[in-house]
Amino acid sequence: MAEELGPTFVKLGQILSTRADLLPPAYVAELAKLQDAATPVPVEAVREVIRDELGEDADQAFAAFDDVPLASASIGQAHAALIDDVEVVAKIRRPGAVESVTQDLEILRELAEIASRTWAPAREHDVVEEFSETMRAELDYLQEARHAERFAEQLAGDPRIHIPVVAWERTTSRVLTLERVRGIKVNDIAALDAAGIDRKDLAVRSADLLCTMIFEAGYFHADPHPGNLFVEADGRIGLIDFGMVGVLDDALRTQLVRVLVAVTRKDADRLTRAVLDMCGQARPRDRDALRSSLDRLVRHHAARPLAEIPTAELVAEVIAVLRAHHLQLPREMALLLKVLVMVDGLGRQLDPEFDLWGILTPFIRRLVVESFAPDALARSLRAILTDALQLGADAPTTCAGRSRSSSRAASTCTCGPTSSGPWSRSSSGSATGSSRARSPPR
Repeated sequence: MAEELGPTFVKLGQILSTRADLLPPAYVAELAKLQDAATPVPVEAVREVIRDELGEDADQAFAAFDDVPLASASIGQAHAALIDDVEVVAKIRRPGAVESVTQDLEILRELAEIASRTWAPAREHDVVEEFSETMRAELDYLQEARHAERFAEQLAGDPRIHIPVVAWERTTSRVLTLERVRGIKVNDIAALDAAGIDRKDLAVRSADLLCTMIFEAGYFHADPHPGNLFVEADGRIGLIDFGMVGVLDDALRTQLVRVLVAVTRKDADRLTRAVLDMCGQARPRDRDALRSSLDRLVRHHAARPLAEIPTAELVAEVIAVLRAHHLQLPREMALLLKVLVMVDGLGRQLDPEFDLWGILTPFIRRLVVESFAPDALARSLRAILTDALQLGADAPTTCAGRSRSSSRAASTCTCGPTSSGPWSRSSSGSATGSSRARSPPR
């Protein structure tokens, strides 16, 4: 049904498949099967977009350009190309995609408004606005290019990872050109075994890389399915598709630490407070019932070693509790849980004895220790004092407003092409060909 309605609804289904806190498991499982594939855009239209965006024909913009697409999806279409002797992939946004998505989003807003009048969950969860933000980001290839570059910068010097270099002079909001990543798909077991790759080591490296993004950088790839990870000839993991990212900021990090500490201490009262804080619910419908549900969950797993608890099983149980009590996770936390489930699933494909908790434990331990370090406590105290001072400054205005009206609610890859030309950019993200030199891939 969603596939028949078009790209916007396919994307909506895919995004909702990551929100198990909002939908029953059966719905999530079906939505996860949606494939983002589409009829190819005619090559004449593709070349017209390139001409409009880059100011020259595809044959002038690239040393070679393959008219047969590598892939065709709902928003864009990918073509193999060359810049000098460097292989690249040029992703072209479909003509009319913005207009089509904008119209569909308006329809979704109207449907959400109608639903909110008669259905309480629709009033409580503004999924359409969250989805709209995600769709707007995916339509802007400059934003995806900036994501790729940020990953390259934060993982610079890590020999395990290869982030493709952005060809900035061949990149606009409608055309994204990246260095091509070649390798064995990370879940192609037969090919990995034929190449003599240690799958146990690969599972650990892949998981450790993604946990580094989440817990150390606080900025992570939010769609690490096997089609986006490749094992290259030199053993590095090549990562592609940077349209969806997650952010673990200081506030969410603090909330996560509180949940973890409460779970470790088997403190149901503390866990209830931490969960409500994370979900932004000061007044739940039934606090005692929530406390009982969380207490049962913690005690159910208390005697089991973490290595024996599948991540997907544990996340599903947590989500079931949240749904039963009408609680909604922040988007970033929902993405984080989805990524951990995907990492665990991939790890177990590569190695049936894979232990995600063994990899997570050092990261979580550091996270907890850092949260109680003097500088972290000082930052928290400063934030509290700032909020208090701001509240005092706002109080007279607020009171006056209330008296007037009681109804007013107050791995950069060091491999990259050479400096001048298509591989450099200005600090604003526009192609200038003047800075940030990189050496050519070999």
